[in-house]
Amino acid sequence: MILRIKSQFIEIFNITLKSNKRSMGSQITSKLVFQNHGPPASVVKLVDEPITPLRPDEVLVKMLAAPINPADINTIEGVYPSELKLPAVPGFEGVGKVVNVGDNIKELKPNDHVVPLKETLGTWRTYAKFPGHLLLKVPKDLGIVQAATLIINPCTAYRMLKDFANLKPGDVIIQNGANSAVGQNVIQIAKRMGLKTVNVVRDRPEIVDLKCTLKNLGAHTVLTEEEVKKTDIFKKSLPKPKLALNCVGGQNALEILKTLQEGCTMVTYGGMSRKPVIAPTSALIFKDVHVKGFWVTSWNKQMFKSKKWLQMYNDLINMMLKKELKVPSHNFIHFKGYKEALEKAVDSKGYQKKFILNFD
Repeated sequence: MILRIKSQFIEIFNITLKSNKRSMGSQITSKLVFQNHGPPASVVKLVDEPITPLRPDEVLVKMLAAPINPADINTIEGVYPSELKLPAVPGFEGVGKVVNVGDNIKELKPNDHVVPLKETLGTWRTYAKFPGHLLLKVPKDLGIVQAATLIINPCTAYRMLKDFANLKPGDVIIQNGANSAVGQNVIQIAKRMGLKTVNVVRDRPEIVDLKCTLKNLGAHTVLTEEEVKKTDIFKKSLPKPKLALNCVGGQNALEILKTLQEGCTMVTYGGMSRKPVIAPTSALIFKDVHVKGFWVTSWNKQMFKSKKWLQMYNDLINMMLKKELKVPSHNFIHFKGYKEALEKAVDSKGYQKKFILNFD
């Protein structure tokens, strides 16, 4: 009799546990949504909705932080290659804490910290249900901002330094847009690889402070766009670069391309000036300079969870834990202040801090 009652109690307990695990209908998620493309502060709206029951392969995540990236702004405006089915929740990156897992999820458990791995999942919400296979578990002692900004900028910097040139300690690379988030990651990862970076930035009133900031990160040399045109540094103190990284385009890209060694490569990963990349015929013929492009989203799709992919994330997370890779300057803005954050992100010019939404 006692055994029968105990068995019935365990059965009821398990049924209740599964019911609580799957049924989230009483919980509410607040999320940012846009139904049409346009100016982000105008088309993005805050809405609340119930959280539907969890499917076996899903994970319920409480978002902790999510950055506002240029790619997010461009997606909302309708000018980015990654198209979302409207209405859509923006947000390419973020970090969250696992609340519950579906019955088929074995590698994650409540309170784990996770990073969404696909840019179309939508991180600008308080709670989200994500497919379990599209989440990366990260150490809890990894900083919230480091985790929230892991997927795009550090990965872009890492891959460009690894995939386009056979770089060895002492080699030189040159980049424009060096104060960007990718640029700052390039400086730090290159320093760890024993490389010397020549970094080009736009002139501005706070140029002295900016140069100091980048050198503190590990930059060897910082030049303004006007200074790089006149520099003799590659004749007197440094060998010519083996790799050029371009996120600006136009004349700026041309200037860094002209510094390259024979047979080397310029990689374009952005176009902030909205001007085309122009390569002189002589550089292509007589110097055999290569001009290529890189989009980390495409790379991730092709290499998802491959040995190379896993090694990259392992290296980046270890660098962050060892304080060898710092996040760019940033400002937290509460999720409900999204309009102010979007306006500032769109209007930001020059050396600006990244805006990160928090959800507490």
